[in-house]
Amino acid sequence: MSITVYVPRDSAALAVGADHVARRITEEAAARGCDTRLVRNGSRGLFWLEPLVEVATPDGRIAYGPVTPGDVASLFDADFLSGAAHALHLGPTEQITYLKHQERLTCARMGLTDPLSLADYQAHEGYAGLQRALALEPGAIVQQVLDAGLRGRGGAAFPTGIKWKTVLAMPAARKYVVCNADEGDSGTFSDRMTMEGDPFMLIEGMTIAALAVGATQGYVYVRSEYPHAIATLTEAIHLAEAAGFLGDDILGSGRRLRLEVRKGAGSYVCGEETAMLDSLEGKRGIVRAKPPLPAIRGLFGQPSVINNVVTFASVPLILARGAAFYRDYGMGRSTGTLPLQLAGNIRRGGLVEKAFGVTLRELLYDYGGGSASGRPIKAVQVGGPLGAYVPESQWDVPLDYEAYAAIGASIGHGGIVVHDDTADMVRLARYAMEFCVIESCGKCTPCRIGSVRGVEIVDRIKAAADGTAGIDLPQQVQLLRDLCDTMVNGSLCAMGGMTPYPVLSALNHFPQDFGLSANVPEAARTNTRS
Repeated sequence: MSITVYVPRDSAALAVGADHVARRITEEAAARGCDTRLVRNGSRGLFWLEPLVEVATPDGRIAYGPVTPGDVASLFDADFLSGAAHALHLGPTEQITYLKHQERLTCARMGLTDPLSLADYQAHEGYAGLQRALALEPGAIVQQVLDAGLRGRGGAAFPTGIKWKTVLAMPAARKYVVCNADEGDSGTFSDRMTMEGDPFMLIEGMTIAALAVGATQGYVYVRSEYPHAIATLTEAIHLAEAAGFLGDDILGSGRRLRLEVRKGAGSYVCGEETAMLDSLEGKRGIVRAKPPLPAIRGLFGQPSVINNVVTFASVPLILARGAAFYRDYGMGRSTGTLPLQLAGNIRRGGLVEKAFGVTLRELLYDYGGGSASGRPIKAVQVGGPLGAYVPESQWDVPLDYEAYAAIGASIGHGGIVVHDDTADMVRLARYAMEFCVIESCGKCTPCRIGSVRGVEIVDRIKAAADGTAGIDLPQQVQLLRDLCDTMVNGSLCAMGGMTPYPVLSALNHFPQDFGLSANVPEAARTNTRS
């Protein structure tokens, strides 16, 4: 009887040699006459253990890792095909502590299935949500999403059901459903992992959205830096069409959805939905003024549902198990779970899906294991390059949209980037302004000019802190605060509006790095105007 061996095809695993490991396993099995079946699954998200090799045994899947090509012969010598002991033996995969205590709803299949096997997908509750959606009226589908309390996982956290309800109510000859997969935030990879590790889940979620609002054409806008995601998703779409899950007659229902992948051109600002729409239309990606909202006048001027990958990927489970099941996870208005991504100076980086309410301290130490350098953690940037730097005094605040807004921070797309006590917060503040200079679309003055002035001011503050004479440090700090106030309240989109978050959080929580007294007034300890 053939023994199944799993080796991930995820980009993170490929980067550390998963293809070479897979090839060596195949060669070694052939040389030894072992009857094996190699499956290239998605990643479990335990990146410090990649390549993570799993073997199917009568007692479940047994994990080994991180495996190098040079380890393969010794694994066979130890009879790893039966789950035997070895220096790289990790035990039953599901019992690994990092995985065991997660609440994997959206990411439940990641690493478990062959990403391009429809049979695998359906065997693990795939397309159960679409089957139920086909039996409901469009308004009832929208109501399920509303009742679940699902909010956009791309960063804005806008209620998904309200957006869908708006598009449903709009009379139009044609409507669109668009997935923004331009995952450009530093330290984020959940969208990529979904597209590479469970693409049918995204396809199913978009199909349900199309049924809910009456859309017949869909696009997935993927950043050009994700070639493996683009290839996997494109093949998955072809497989879904061939099986009747997409096309002109979805599962014999008479309902239609055509889905296409579009590759982005490398602009960070195209993560903003209206800039993405311009790019999809073949224009330069520039932020549009709102109103009108894309739900009313979106792609090609037609009503459009726009959500990110994880938002769409959360929908099938809501339809399959009901709104109440999903709503029971989380806290307050932050219902369900969020795939959080640990990166930066962290010992155990990877993906952790938890219900809202988990704290940063739990993630940093219970999952991340502290800093990779072994030094004390100083600051944690939550929510991408425009996210605030969270100091240790706030690590016990529950990860909840409202709780983080109350401290002047944002959960964003769930990216968490860790810095130890060697981090220079002035340099990081300058980087935020410089990033905005480089990535601004240039349409509005506060973002286009404000970021340039911000770099100059931070440079003067740094010079003053280093002892350069003739610079009035308090004056420059106040000027930086005033500039940030203008950017927050005057920018057209979050590019300029959120750039002050990392700058002000660094200034407020780490004043010593700026040459200021540690006794910062309490009123100044926010990331908005002081």
